[in-house]
Amino acid sequence: MLALAVSGDGVLEPKAARAKKRPVLLVQGGIHAGEIEGKDAGFWVLRELLESPAGRASLARFTLVFVPVFNVDSHERFGPNHRPNQRGPREMGWRTTGQNLNLNRDYAKAEAPEMAAMLELLTAWDPVVYADIHTTDGAQFQHDVSVNLVPSLGGPTRLAALGRGLRDRLLERLKAGGHLPVSFYPEFIRRDDPASGFRVGMAPPRLAHSYWGLRNRFGILLELHSWKTYDLRVKAAADFILALLDAAAKDGAAWAAACAAQDAADSGPDVPDVTLAWAAGGKSRPLEFLGYAYSRTTSSVSGALMTVYDESRPQVWTLPFFDQLKPAASARPPEAGYLVPAAHAGWVAEKLRLHGIAFEALAADRPAVRVSVFRAAKAVPGKESYEGRLGMTVEGVWAPEEREVPRGSLLVPTRQARRSLLTHLFEPAAPDSFLRWGFFNTAFELKEYMEPYVAEAAARDMLKDPAAAADFEKRLREDPAFAADPERRLDYFYRRHPSWDERYNLYPVYRLEESLDPETRSRP
Repeated sequence: MLALAVSGDGVLEPKAARAKKRPVLLVQGGIHAGEIEGKDAGFWVLRELLESPAGRASLARFTLVFVPVFNVDSHERFGPNHRPNQRGPREMGWRTTGQNLNLNRDYAKAEAPEMAAMLELLTAWDPVVYADIHTTDGAQFQHDVSVNLVPSLGGPTRLAALGRGLRDRLLERLKAGGHLPVSFYPEFIRRDDPASGFRVGMAPPRLAHSYWGLRNRFGILLELHSWKTYDLRVKAAADFILALLDAAAKDGAAWAAACAAQDAADSGPDVPDVTLAWAAGGKSRPLEFLGYAYSRTTSSVSGALMTVYDESRPQVWTLPFFDQLKPAASARPPEAGYLVPAAHAGWVAEKLRLHGIAFEALAADRPAVRVSVFRAAKAVPGKESYEGRLGMTVEGVWAPEEREVPRGSLLVPTRQARRSLLTHLFEPAAPDSFLRWGFFNTAFELKEYMEPYVAEAAARDMLKDPAAAADFEKRLREDPAFAADPERRLDYFYRRHPSWDERYNLYPVYRLEESLDPETRSRP
């Protein structure tokens, strides 16, 4: 895996960039190596800049890190016909790694070795802008490029305002260059139905641009339209890179200062809510979108209603556009931090290191710590594998308890620059939390059991208590399904028996509202 650092004045190492407070940009191609325009466009732009005195002068105001091919496995799986939804090139790479993992779904869970390397690169250089270049699938229309920037529609107020300014500048520059850009991912609300319109969205941090936005930096997803020819797509990518570099030469220092200020704010005393998921809200507005004439007819092949486009007849579509975002789920991080019991400390510590999240290891046992714990009232495993994992969805609430916290457990403090990201990783409701990805599935598996004849004897003993007998009889009267199910009736008593595993459905991450004594803590 190769990265090329470029500067007009020799600032070619992360340490040197930090010493000079030099803004860093990272432009990435080939995360899906069938969508390989970023590689060719990046080398094209760099050649022209380095051959020009003016270009070299602009490169003295920032350092560019260029990753021509992130997904080296898929780049080497090279051949024709790998992208049936795309016009050119004649041959191309594949979408996924040799392990069949989609790297642009791996940022939060960080499982692929390639992702570990990329996160280490990102943490070392800490780019103020991370641009990820793709080619979109989808319908046939005239627009050739979309610029999706995070934060812009949501996130920290100051950074979102700067993000909107950068996004609009990039759109204006692309439009002036003859392109037809849009500021949202152009995917119909109902697949293959243009009349359904569009809505804005905010992707979870499994994707590059949203992930980098949660680290208080600017993430850009550039999508080139697959139905344009390859030469036009490479030209659009090159024009985007030039526009980004020109903007960085002028405003990169201001962006970096704003990001540093947000890091400081997240490390400060205030602990506001963190939005975990977003949804398009409000009413739609009409959007004039440049498409082509099309028809919708029932296919004799599939039997479904299909769309057929006529590229010889450009049209202006007037479509509903839901362009407002609203929080769909949020959580307030704990005042002091999260505690990860020692049994899970090893793998969690490695993930946190990759994400640049600070943590400490407890140096001594704590027999009784006041924490909040999450006990799942309902835990539903995924029905099928997604990116090699069976996820878990839970329902429940946080509630106060005293828990034993052994030596070697991890304390992940809330007040740090990665506060939003760590909240996404630890809160059960977050779409890309470790829990949702299935890393804690064993916590929701019952490992011990009680034989029926033992449960029968235990039940008869419990029913000697009038209160217990009354509760059982009430359950029989009010729940016919329970009354008709022998296993559930015996399970009713097992769950009340002293042998019941109190850790069953207990999420092995705790919220800590009050700081621990310093003598129980140590550096990782």
